[in-house]
Amino acid sequence: MPGADRPAPPSSGSPVLGRRRFLGYVLAAPTLVTAAELAPAEPARAESAAADVPSADVTELVDLNDVMSAAALPTSGLITVQVHTDETVSFALPRAEVGQGITTSTAMLIAEEMDVPLTNVRVTLADARPELVFNQLTGGSNTTIATYTPVRVAAAVARGRLLEAAAVALDSAVTELTIGAGVITGRAGRSTTVGALAEKAAALRTQRVSTALKRSDRFTVIGTPQGRIDALDAVTGRKKFTMDLNVPGAAPTMVCRPPTINGRVGSVANADEVRAMPGVTDVVVITTGVAVRARTFGQCIDAVRALRVSWKPGSAEGKSDESVRRELAAAELPLGLPPLTPSVEGRFTFHFRSNSALETNCAIADVRSDRAEVWSSLKAPIVAKEAIAARLGLPLGAVTVHVTEGGGSFGRKLFFDAALEAVEVSRKTGKPVKLMWHRADDSRQGRTHPMATSRVRIAHVGDTVLSYKQRHTSVATDLGHGFGELLTAMAAKLPVADLGFSETFFQLSQSMPYDFGVSSRLLNETDKGFNTGSMRNVYSPDVTCARELMIDKLASKTGKDPYRFRRDSLKDERSRAVLEKVAEVGRWGRVMPDGTAQGIAFHSEYHSASAVLVEIDCRPGTVGRPVRDGVTGPRVTKVVLAVDAGLTVNPRGLEAQMMGCAMDGIALALTSSLHLRDGYFLEASWDNYFYTRQWNTPPELDTVIMPDTTGKPGGAGELGVAASMAAVACAYGRATGTMPTTFPVNHGTLSFEPKPTTPPVPQSPTDGLDHAY
Repeated sequence: MPGADRPAPPSSGSPVLGRRRFLGYVLAAPTLVTAAELAPAEPARAESAAADVPSADVTELVDLNDVMSAAALPTSGLITVQVHTDETVSFALPRAEVGQGITTSTAMLIAEEMDVPLTNVRVTLADARPELVFNQLTGGSNTTIATYTPVRVAAAVARGRLLEAAAVALDSAVTELTIGAGVITGRAGRSTTVGALAEKAAALRTQRVSTALKRSDRFTVIGTPQGRIDALDAVTGRKKFTMDLNVPGAAPTMVCRPPTINGRVGSVANADEVRAMPGVTDVVVITTGVAVRARTFGQCIDAVRALRVSWKPGSAEGKSDESVRRELAAAELPLGLPPLTPSVEGRFTFHFRSNSALETNCAIADVRSDRAEVWSSLKAPIVAKEAIAARLGLPLGAVTVHVTEGGGSFGRKLFFDAALEAVEVSRKTGKPVKLMWHRADDSRQGRTHPMATSRVRIAHVGDTVLSYKQRHTSVATDLGHGFGELLTAMAAKLPVADLGFSETFFQLSQSMPYDFGVSSRLLNETDKGFNTGSMRNVYSPDVTCARELMIDKLASKTGKDPYRFRRDSLKDERSRAVLEKVAEVGRWGRVMPDGTAQGIAFHSEYHSASAVLVEIDCRPGTVGRPVRDGVTGPRVTKVVLAVDAGLTVNPRGLEAQMMGCAMDGIALALTSSLHLRDGYFLEASWDNYFYTRQWNTPPELDTVIMPDTTGKPGGAGELGVAASMAAVACAYGRATGTMPTTFPVNHGTLSFEPKPTTPPVPQSPTDGLDHAY
């Protein structure tokens, strides 16, 4: 049949594995269920690197993705592909889909290996499964890297088993069969379908088998642009997020929160009065505030606004941007004695940034005396389940955590604070709850990217770099959501000596792609009084932005073209190729009007490489253009990204990811930040927080996906953020003639009137037609 794939004969007897063969299992089940068996791999050992971490580029030996993949591998055989009689194939993905498109790319892997239509593959999200250990953590752009081979092996085992069953049903040898679009054809045109064989191919007992994966030159699905399998449901409103679920009895619930970060309830003056308000069923004090349960969220908001609460001080009481900056300055590690050769040096400040997703923080909980059930979009559901069980004093097996699809994350959904609140309210009220944070809650009490400074010194002789030193100082990043446990478990196998969570994470994620002699990067953290998180790309945007700005400064000092200087300094051809491509497509060096300029930057991480070229307009007419209640300032008018993410499963998905990365980078460089004053953030919703808006979106945006140079997937979800931010910063410096040192560049301009913190939920706008937020 057209496009059909003729199978290789299955092996028999004890499997003898070659370079292209893998072990898997056919599991005992009513219909065909298969899994992979992959031998655990250890991260590379390097005792010499451990002896002197600051001087070694640890990522050349092992990086964060290697560690995450190695931690996930031992339990890869516990995730299964199942074939059904209705011609569908299902897979419960042990990761969180939050808009990045991993359900689509995973379905593509299965469709490819089994030769079934993509539309027949159903990928759902697995409930929290503690037996998976570190194989249910979504982050670090690791999903495709870690699941690519296990998913394909399970699918290939299923395909082989189906062919064996078809050979019997069609009275043909396996070598005479062809398979395509879920139809298996034998001699004389006789055929059967995957669904018709689902029960016949099932096993009465678990069997160990070997299988071969399809060669890349025979791919018909992997590497082809595919639309999202959930796109139609998303645009028609049929896609189910947490707040769309109809859990019996779960009533709307919101929390009255303190006016300062992490404040605590002292007393409530009018709880009985609020309980008597229309629709209100419960008012209870919880760890983080006063929870209100009502028939509608509107009634919840009215009740929250009516509460009169006296509050105890929070963990950041009295602190401001300036006081935190002084703390960071006092905690900075020294750069050492000045070099004997010429050098360039710079210091950069990066302000707090919100980690709020488009979908506000939410969870549903139904807690009974002997069990609990929770629904939420969770990227670390095993840790959430363990924490919930501990909070409730229940056995782990008595807690069920369902992972729902989420509307964005950017690291926010690694934390499960909404789920913990929901179970606490449900336990205290004895009723199911549907808890949702207000937008103001997300901005003021939610997770933030920590404020940081970065100092860089580059010693050189002429245009030859002798040494590179960077000292990054940050408000502490909370890694207690799964990454910390993973790093602890793998610590003995890592070439990073006895370092803490954050320093280990930092060393495993920060690379030096340039041939800059002896390089060292060190992190120091201070102040744990803030709710921080692993925001998209974590440390890399700030670290890379500082580095790339200093490269521009050094290039200028030595009379070199910034692009040529980078190109000549990069260590490998793969990196040079992406940089050359953006320079070519973006027409680097073209003549531009005064007040406008190009910027170029490079970043490598996740076994991938990216380069970004931008053009920016900093002319007065652009900077001063009026936008109501908005930050205008410079505008990025053009972005060109080139990305080498290895073997790209879905080019269309990768392109979308890079577009989002560019918007993040523009925001981080120019407009988005939180302003800290008297222990709280002034921003109180998206109308105050200036992520890249339509008036700052570049009219031209091109993404170039480079040819595969590795034969295996790299990470991509966060890859373009750092290079985008750095390129915008470099372009701004060249357009204005002054290198920016504080980010975002507009932070000093407060373009809104701060809303009151008491009550914590601001009054909704009354003019919804003209001022809808």
